[in-house]
Amino acid sequence: MSTSGGGRFEKIGSYVRAKRVGPFVFVAGTTAIEPSGKLHAPGDTYAQTIYAFERIADALNNVGAQMGHVVRTRAYLTDMKDAGGFVRAHGEIFAGIEPVSTAVEAGLTTPGMMVEIEVDAIIHDVDGQIMFDEP
Repeated sequence: MSTSGGGRFEKIGSYVRAKRVGPFVFVAGTTAIEPSGKLHAPGDTYAQTIYAFERIADALNNVGAQMGHVVRTRAYLTDMKDAGGFVRAHGEIFAGIEPVSTAVEAGLTTPGMMVEIEVDAIIHDVDGQIMFDEP
């Protein structure tokens, strides 16, 4: 099961926004590009992180998962001096969930783009039992 994020490169590059295999979900690198193609909040790491996680939440929902199932996040930041905005947003979104997280500095292609985020999730119930059945 997979879902497209509608990005222009997905069709050209033959990839999807999120892919579910059994209880495992993998979400491709997600940025703060709006449906119009415009960059959301250029230069604002916090706002871009919130926006990217909103897009990620939609992708997870489309394959039967939710943010509470996220077990790993990876963030690519254009400048580690701006990591505070990412960390603050991540802390707000994942309070009580506490996935493992990695952030590294990387060059991103769009001027003003501050962050790109990937997540991995494992679908489980409230007791932590892995849910192998797909909808």
